[in-house]
Amino acid sequence: MIGTGFGAAVVAPAFAAQDDCDVAEVVTPRDDRAVARLCARRDIDLVSVHSPPFLHVQHVGQAVDSGHAVLCDKPFGLNARDAAAMVELADEAGVVNLLNFERRFDPTRERLRALVLDGAIGQPDHFQYSRFIAVPSPRPYGWLSSRELGGGWLGGQGSHLVDACRWMFGEVTDAACVMRTPVAERADANGELHPCDAEDGFAAVLRTATGVTAVIDCALESSVSTPERTVVFGSSGMLEITDTGVVRRGADGGTETFEVDLQGKAPLVIAMERFASVVCESVRSGAVEPGSPTFADGLACAVVMDRMGRSS
Repeated sequence: MIGTGFGAAVVAPAFAAQDDCDVAEVVTPRDDRAVARLCARRDIDLVSVHSPPFLHVQHVGQAVDSGHAVLCDKPFGLNARDAAAMVELADEAGVVNLLNFERRFDPTRERLRALVLDGAIGQPDHFQYSRFIAVPSPRPYGWLSSRELGGGWLGGQGSHLVDACRWMFGEVTDAACVMRTPVAERADANGELHPCDAEDGFAAVLRTATGVTAVIDCALESSVSTPERTVVFGSSGMLEITDTGVVRRGADGGTETFEVDLQGKAPLVIAMERFASVVCESVRSGAVEPGSPTFADGLACAVVMDRMGRSS
């Protein structure tokens, strides 16, 4: 595991919870010698990269050069150029590669997708997502506030939503975005002020090859928090994710609830645990299970986000 933030807090415990899986080592991405030593180990089967995006090419390259299977977090590098380079590295080495779009394995999102594909609302035509997160005080300055380092909420949250659109409705063919950075500068851990140029919130519109439109509106730092809202509209009704599952509202006024058991866990935690199981099986077998997100999915998402960034 390369990464002592999200990697250590969420991903490592998810792998540790799997049968016959041991987390051998967790290193900070800022220690080049520790990363090199980890990647050179011959007693590991997978390197899980959860470093900041500006370090992805370096760390994925080291893992691939050592012949290891690789799981990389999103956003996948700084841009589509970085993503394409990592796809090429993995393809040439022939190693198992996966992208950490773990929200595909959220049981409620899986149920939503299954209902859409089963025709529960007829032909899907629109996807809507919104979430605003309030924080008690401004975040300290870090890579998330720097565009040069791969920061910004478009990559942090928007990448998951772009992947959700591709996963449910097909490739994204049109995309535009308006981004905002309300906090112009932040103090780092030592109190030194730094200018911020990476967005804290954005509003995006997309269209897929199947004609489905999408609106994504969210922010990492807001004065008030709002619940996560995920809705799909179709020709004969709509589907919405709720706390207990997925609710279908028909054009005839009828309502039906499809309950989903999250086993008392937070959606992110259970999604990561379920994905970790899939990753482990893919590494054991040497073949990625169908439907699992790979580096190719990370590249497709990066292409869309580059287009969104240029539009803003």
